[in-house]
Amino acid sequence: MKLLVDMNLSPNLVTLLCTAGHEAVHWSSVGDPRVEDSEILIWARANKHIVLTHDLDFGAILAATSTDSPSVLQVRTQNVAPQHIAPIFLSALEQYKDSLEKGAIVTCDEWSVRVRILPIQRD
Repeated sequence: MKLLVDMNLSPNLVTLLCTAGHEAVHWSSVGDPRVEDSEILIWARANKHIVLTHDLDFGAILAATSTDSPSVLQVRTQNVAPQHIAPIFLSALEQYKDSLEKGAIVTCDEWSVRVRILPIQRD
């Protein structure tokens, strides 16, 4: 899986993900740090990357647009230090690989995980 680490997370997270065998890039190395989240989603979809973030906006954009990709993996924790969140991301990537490859929003913290399959259906 190809991973795109959002601007709100440290570029040092990329090293930890790559060491674990994933192909990962930080947004600052492939795009303008000032662009809107919707532009990051467009790039991730076109380049078949899963977005890793601490930001809830990506899920909101996907829900509002009923889009089926890209997948987003959100970590919801106070401590976003790479050494703290890398194991959370790596566990979710392994456990929910199939859902992430098909299109999903996976929200995780130290204790729980929530998976929403894309596209999110509106009532």
